Amino acid sequence: MRKIITSESVNIGHPDKTCDYISDAFLDEALEQDKDSQMAVECAIKNDKLFIYGEATTKAKIDYDNIAKTILKNIGYKNDFKIIKEISNQSPDINQAVVKNELCANDQGMVYGYATNETKEYMPLPIVLAHKLMMQYEKFRKNNEEFFADAKSQVSVCYDEKKPIYIDTILISVSHSEKISIEEIKKQIIENVINNVLLSYKDLVNDKTKFIVNPSGKFTIWGSFSDSGCVGRKIVVDTYGGIGRVGGGCFSSKNATKIDRSGAYYARYVAKNIVANGFADKCEIQISYAIGIAKPISFYVDCFNTNHIEMTKILDIINKNFDFSLSNIINELDLLKPIYKKTACYGHFGRDEFSWERIKNLT
Repeated sequence: MRKIITSESVNIGHPDKTCDYISDAFLDEALEQDKDSQMAVECAIKNDKLFIYGEATTKAKIDYDNIAKTILKNIGYKNDFKIIKEISNQSPDINQAVVKNELCANDQGMVYGYATNETKEYMPLPIVLAHKLMMQYEKFRKNNEEFFADAKSQVSVCYDEKKPIYIDTILISVSHSEKISIEEIKKQIIENVINNVLLSYKDLVNDKTKFIVNPSGKFTIWGSFSDSGCVGRKIVVDTYGGIGRVGGGCFSSKNATKIDRSGAYYARYVAKNIVANGFADKCEIQISYAIGIAKPISFYVDCFNTNHIEMTKILDIINKNFDFSLSNIINELDLLKPIYKKTACYGHFGRDEFSWERIKNLT
């Protein structure tokens, strides 16, 4: 049976992603100075106002205003922003539940990790393509003053028997100056963005493949002056594009004791290794945690009947090779380093630069 599956990505100038990026920049600055920082400082943006709010228990001295203003300028904003801050220490009730003889989860939460062998990234093809289009657009617009940082992509892929057989539709909307015509926008985006990405996917393009560029016809008002934004509103973009399940919380702004983030990274790590070692074509892991408890309170694995060995053996392999306690997750994945700003755009998974994408031999 054939079906079409669609995923989307957004560029750094989209106001939600701008907020994710700024929040993770705060986290990186805190970890650079104090690896034990407990951070959950978020932001929201609208017009020329940036709201910075949340909790921070850290020895670091963080210049929130300067970090935010530098990022906004680099994204392409020409105006000054009014910054409004409301930041307090982490609740001592939470802190005493987390910092014990063994590090414990900062909150309750259920997280998912997913992997499939349909791409070399062990990710679903639609989200891989959507992110690559936005990465290529970012490179293109940096060298073309007629195009701005706010952009979105959407990719629809036709599947047959659970395998991708062709790309059905590529949709891109990009912000731009008044000086450029819609015809020129379409020409530039197809030539410099879409065609560049599709060089590696020629066998998935056919006469059915459709290209749609800026269907609104005009996108000159962009970013916070076109839309509002806040942290964590693009969790499907951040994960598996709607194919794998997602957990109950977002990632950006949170340090590693927040299990919404570190637990999701470890779940992906386990799922990817099950698939990469050839035990299954697809794998999804669910883990749940409770505040003040170090180890998971539940665990579930589903290989969607694609497993090549018995599920009991897969469970044995997982139990033998992986430790889901919070302290081990942080140590094994090396999560106390200032690595998070890089995760904020173009997906948290499927990128080899991150430790949770590492493949190890399982026995």
